[in-house]
Amino acid sequence: MSKKQKFNILIIGQSGRLGYEAVLFAASLRHYSPKFSGTLYVAEPQPNDRWPNDPRMPTPVKEALAELGATILPFENRHFGAYYPYGNKIEAISALPAGEPFVFFDTDTLITGDITKVPFDFDKPAASMRREGTWPEEELYWPGYTEIWKSLYDKFGLEFESSLDLSKPDEYWQRYLYFNAGWFFYKDPAEFGKRFTDWAVQVRDDRPEEMVVQSIDPWLDQIVLPLVIHSFGGGRPGPELDGLDGNVSCHYRLFPMLYARESDHVVNALETVAAPNKVKKVLKQYEPIKRMVYQGRGKKVRELFDQNDLPRREKQIRNRIKSNGFWMR
Repeated sequence: MSKKQKFNILIIGQSGRLGYEAVLFAASLRHYSPKFSGTLYVAEPQPNDRWPNDPRMPTPVKEALAELGATILPFENRHFGAYYPYGNKIEAISALPAGEPFVFFDTDTLITGDITKVPFDFDKPAASMRREGTWPEEELYWPGYTEIWKSLYDKFGLEFESSLDLSKPDEYWQRYLYFNAGWFFYKDPAEFGKRFTDWAVQVRDDRPEEMVVQSIDPWLDQIVLPLVIHSFGGGRPGPELDGLDGNVSCHYRLFPMLYARESDHVVNALETVAAPNKVKKVLKQYEPIKRMVYQGRGKKVRELFDQNDLPRREKQIRNRIKSNGFWMR
């Protein structure tokens, strides 16, 4: 482990929203982490029978990414595609250079601080804890959290008990290893990507009996990610990684949500990196960025909320934005 260790960053870019978000990510990385010495890879799914339309990014987006120092990384969807686009993050990892440490970020993320100062221990993978108890879902005849999660650990021959947070009560969702897949890292993308893909396909095609009544769409990546991280000796992130989902990165998800609930620093970061003319020329082609950032709708959304006293549930925030006619995605 070393604070100075060189690593690569991976995000996904494709036609539509993700391409424009990739430009914002690249601009924010360059602005707030000018000492980053690795490669920013923007993985791009290639057209095949798993995509009814061409998933590649338009030329102006690719040119903007190249100018911001990013490298386009084509990859082939062999198991997932349009029916489950979250599978892109699973399959793209294997396209990275083997043996070089990587950090994956969801594309709807801004870098807002110096990522080179985050002390990653690439031998011990971890992932984002900025999540809600979205899976598994309580059902009338379900066997409970323990039985469902243990069935998955058993399926892949993993030891279960050490994954538990024993400070949390039995059958409470936070007792079980569960991440948001908005960021994660490891020392070798070849090993991580192969296992993530193999196990995701196995859970999709042959799930344990205990979870038959559970939906795995869109949760498949977040179901399998804890298993993969645990299998490589990783787990919950320690306080040394608080900068992620903190003062170094922000997984904003959607622009109305960013303006509603994120800090002034994040809003300023978005508007700062979106301001240069070369970036603006590309980003204004995407309607939500055009309206929210450049035409001031984001400021109107922000005025609807006290950022120090936000509604407890994300759904309540969304509903207030929608009822005022400002929702976009």
